[in-house]
Amino acid sequence: MKAIQIDRYEKGQVNVVLRNIDMPAVGDSDVLVKVKAAAVNPLDILIAHGDVKLVVPYHFPLTMGNEMVGIVEKTGVQVHDFQPGDRVFARMSLNRIGAFAEYVAVEASTLAKVPAYLSDEEAAAVPLTALTGEQALDMLHLQKGNSLFIAGGSGSLGAMAIPLAVARGLKVYTSGGAKDEARVLALGVHQYFDYRTADYTQHLKDMDGVIDALGDKELPRLFSILRRGATLVSLKGMPNGSFAKTFGLPLWKQWLFKLVGLRNERMAQHKQQHYHFMFVSANGAQLQHAATVLEARQIRPQVGNVYPLTQAKEALQEVAAGAKQGKVIIKP
Repeated sequence: MKAIQIDRYEKGQVNVVLRNIDMPAVGDSDVLVKVKAAAVNPLDILIAHGDVKLVVPYHFPLTMGNEMVGIVEKTGVQVHDFQPGDRVFARMSLNRIGAFAEYVAVEASTLAKVPAYLSDEEAAAVPLTALTGEQALDMLHLQKGNSLFIAGGSGSLGAMAIPLAVARGLKVYTSGGAKDEARVLALGVHQYFDYRTADYTQHLKDMDGVIDALGDKELPRLFSILRRGATLVSLKGMPNGSFAKTFGLPLWKQWLFKLVGLRNERMAQHKQQHYHFMFVSANGAQLQHAATVLEARQIRPQVGNVYPLTQAKEALQEVAAGAKQGKVIIKP
């Protein structure tokens, strides 16, 4: 089968190779899926650059790609929830990525069935951001009626996280560009802040929770609107020791991340707040729940350019440059 691979980490660039490789082996608890579409993410760029090797040390050659949609071809002897012909999608396990290929073998526990209203291109763009939203919301432990601010919620994360948060009964606030305001408000946002003309710190205070999709530079402002004792979950901030421990990293990495995340934790301690870094993981049950919520509201992710497998390098380059028109998709 054909697959897109890298042979080494390369800082600042992504050099991929289209190869013919063996079909993946299917274990007892695995499912063989014929890939119909795979989404390209900034995470793919980080992996290629070696920026996440302290978290997940990959081996080469490495088949790229973290999320996909496809058709079940074969199931392992211990798999009972899926049958050949089922249309499924997944955020693949961190240590078993490989969506940029004609076939993938994935753990059945990472899969969910695709709602019929989504096209293949749309479905491929759902798993990673939907799971990010679900897992971040779970970490915040918010109750119905609580307030939530999502920093940078006009992108692909917000398109999934906002309706998931609204479905939990949360009052959602977010920020982004003016051109996205109407689309994001339609998702159920209570108030939208155009980052060019409005300073959310002048309007918000005592938020019950914050999801950060912007990074460390924004954190002082985000902590300033968070109520005493509340939690901030960051997707782009500095990892910390509690993340490393929860993630099961070796003790030396736990100490390393404790050191590099100390600044953000100290910032949180001023008002007894809590800082958590999150790295989204595969979870089929969570994805199925998210899919049910999204289907009820007919939520569709924005899809941008679609490339064949032979143009995977161009697809990755577009994402590396900051794709602006929706999720970039590769179709084998």
